[in-house]
Amino acid sequence: MRRGELESRVLILVTLALVAFGIVCVYSATSAPAAVGGGNPNSSAERQVMWVLLGIVLMVVAMRFDFRRLRALAPGLVLVSLALLLAVLVVGPAQNGARRWIPLGPAAFQPSELAKLALAVWAAAYLSRRPPPRSLKQLARPVGLLTGVYVVLLLAEPDLGTTIVIVLMLAAMLLVAGTPARVLGLAGVMVLAATALLIWVEPYQRIRLLTFFHPWRDPQGAGFQTVQAQIGMGSGGILGDGLGNGIAKLFYLPEASTDMIYANIGEELGLIGATCVILAYAIFAWAGLRVALASRDPFGKRLAVGLTMLVCGQAAVNMAAVMGLAPLTGIPLPFLSYGGSSLVVLLAAVGILLNIAGRGNAETASVRDRGRRNSRARAAGTRGGGGADEARRVRDVRRVAGSSRDAARS
Repeated sequence: MRRGELESRVLILVTLALVAFGIVCVYSATSAPAAVGGGNPNSSAERQVMWVLLGIVLMVVAMRFDFRRLRALAPGLVLVSLALLLAVLVVGPAQNGARRWIPLGPAAFQPSELAKLALAVWAAAYLSRRPPPRSLKQLARPVGLLTGVYVVLLLAEPDLGTTIVIVLMLAAMLLVAGTPARVLGLAGVMVLAATALLIWVEPYQRIRLLTFFHPWRDPQGAGFQTVQAQIGMGSGGILGDGLGNGIAKLFYLPEASTDMIYANIGEELGLIGATCVILAYAIFAWAGLRVALASRDPFGKRLAVGLTMLVCGQAAVNMAAVMGLAPLTGIPLPFLSYGGSSLVVLLAAVGILLNIAGRGNAETASVRDRGRRNSRARAAGTRGGGGADEARRVRDVRRVAGSSRDAARS
């Protein structure tokens, strides 16, 4: 089997399995409430299928698009995503106290989903052509500054969940690029301190944090969503109540088809079903990191790690919040939650990951990866003149060899 083929097959199978299972879960979580309310029980599932088809088309396109060309598109992606994050604060309608969506006719687009992908591509491009940051000052410019701009715009929506996912994604990419653990640790302490300050200053986030520690203190108020999620997860037992037989989704569990869909899975499929979902993301992480390890292109290596963390990090944050292990953040469960923006962008990200698996092992120009300080091949044309230096050394060797032959003949 060709190198990278196993990982590609695993990624495709796990992704499609999660997407198909997500359609079933969305139908299970939305059909009964819609029928009780006199609506169409199939409407949400039908819209989810349309988003799935669009996402699969983009995934196939990304599979055939050379990921190395994304390096040149990185600045443009960043500018577009920043413009959309600014636009949503102006034209986005307020829903549940937040402005996160730009209306597009019957649908809506969430710019924060594109922002995560754009930042991953830009960070991979930047870290692949420069040495890793060795101090907080080097980390701050420009990675820290650009990330800070994204964080400010996201917190203005507010969207704490996406902010956490972005920080986790960048931390993984910086670690793979060779950033010392000491620098990452200091940066992490600063991020935690800033996050704690922002949470304490913002009353809405402060209530969420305090509710996380004592959700049962106000089970009918601030702790209602957390309490209902725990009741739903616990009532499923080992085998669950059966697919479609859950009752928490019937006006007890808020956002049962989006942020809290994992609680509905736990109630209807029990511990076994909830564990299988965790195992699916673990297999995805294994395959994605294998792609990163096998990639000979520094840009592909860093991008593969970022995209893998984008999926699995978001899944971990969502499931931890549902199980009461972390504060509620309001981010969907990848491939399973209802919604188009997250699903389409993540399927496109999987397509890029599959492209890295197929092309990342190709022979490239012998340019040292300064980030990891090894001799693995680096893509031709990267900054630093490595290709020109190598060609010069080859010419010098040939010139010396020719002089030696001439001397021997004379």
